[in-house]
Amino acid sequence: MDFTATLLFFALLISSTKALDPCAAQADNSGLSIIPIYGKCSPFNPPKPDSWVNTVINMAAKDPARVKYLSSLAAQKTTAVPIASGQQVLNIGNYVVRVKLGTPGQLMFMVLDTSNDAAWVPCSGCIGCSATTFSPNTSSSYGSLDCSLPQCSQVRGLSCPATGAAACSFNQSYGGDSSFSATLVQDSLGLANDILPNFAFGCINSISGGSVPPQGLLGLGRGPMSLLSQSGSLYSSVFSYCLPSFKSYYFSGSLKLGPVGQPKNIRTTPLLKNPHRPSLYYVNLTGVSVGRVRVPIAPEYIAFNPNTGAGTIIDSGTVVTRFVQPVYEAIRNEFVKHLKGPFSTIGVFDTCFDAAAESEAPLITLHLEGLSMTLPMENSFLHSSAGSRACLAMAPVPNNVNAALNVIANLQQQNHRILFDVANSRLGIAREVCN
Repeated sequence: MDFTATLLFFALLISSTKALDPCAAQADNSGLSIIPIYGKCSPFNPPKPDSWVNTVINMAAKDPARVKYLSSLAAQKTTAVPIASGQQVLNIGNYVVRVKLGTPGQLMFMVLDTSNDAAWVPCSGCIGCSATTFSPNTSSSYGSLDCSLPQCSQVRGLSCPATGAAACSFNQSYGGDSSFSATLVQDSLGLANDILPNFAFGCINSISGGSVPPQGLLGLGRGPMSLLSQSGSLYSSVFSYCLPSFKSYYFSGSLKLGPVGQPKNIRTTPLLKNPHRPSLYYVNLTGVSVGRVRVPIAPEYIAFNPNTGAGTIIDSGTVVTRFVQPVYEAIRNEFVKHLKGPFSTIGVFDTCFDAAAESEAPLITLHLEGLSMTLPMENSFLHSSAGSRACLAMAPVPNNVNAALNVIANLQQQNHRILFDVANSRLGIAREVCN
């Protein structure tokens, strides 16, 4: 084989290897790939035991703390420049996106979170952080933000000196058992083929506890420190995602940023904004059906109320859909009428039944203003490890939540395209297989 033929052979071999690699980055402009945090392409090891249903139960066990956090969010004052919210808390999510931070770009797997604004990453030398950290010293575009800047003065736990120049440092606690210290900095953020210069984020240098995302968090909320706010006109305040099943190992989901490439014919519902929790994405839930039966629900349990913060949100970080107790009980009571018992409890799921009867189980439909979302069976039921029991994959909101807040969670969103058109105050939902 001559030299030219040898080069051609190796070029074809490399090309074929990339084509066959399901974990390779996408080469087109379709957006960022999304993977479950414990998927095969993820660098994070799954918790033990390794059965899928136990993994979901373990993740869903964190939902009460997250829902309580979501209900505690309050409006923060803003300035003419981006600020860090004093109430933002890092909550581990269940999907990650692959980004590059700094110049040259350093690969990070950051948790996707629609209910948080700011971005946070562990930095080199961090005490208590994971093995993979961002290295500011090797980035030519890295810069710190001074204490004199307005956004620094809004950070909770500020430790700036009364006088003189210093980096914007702060300490925060979150999750009840964790805390971190960080510095507010800026650097280039690479998202697929886009580069966002001077992107502000928290550079974490110390962690106590185990709740912080191992390689950071990318906030897609509505606040001034979020990705949408910091990207200016680049994405026109529009994004969408398709979340693959937790059982999908590879980067089969996608996050599309900007209006280009978004579905044209998609049914939408008004996207509401609650001044009491301005970072969250509210929708108007008008009712729930079990099979053909419209469940009787008192309007006050699902009504959007801008005066109290009550209503229904759509969230990427909560695992199973949560309803306030009276709504959940009404749905469950109607559901069990359609099936023969006995019913049992597995983990957080209290409506489990013989899996052989699943074909007789009614489907759940969420009625939103302007559209209805009928959940496929794979979005409605979970199966025990042995496959002998099936469970209704919904749960009540914890009793310690201080206002009526219902959450449409990621298990129910899987294999749907969810479009967030913040500029036009609308949310679109359409079936799309992304496994």
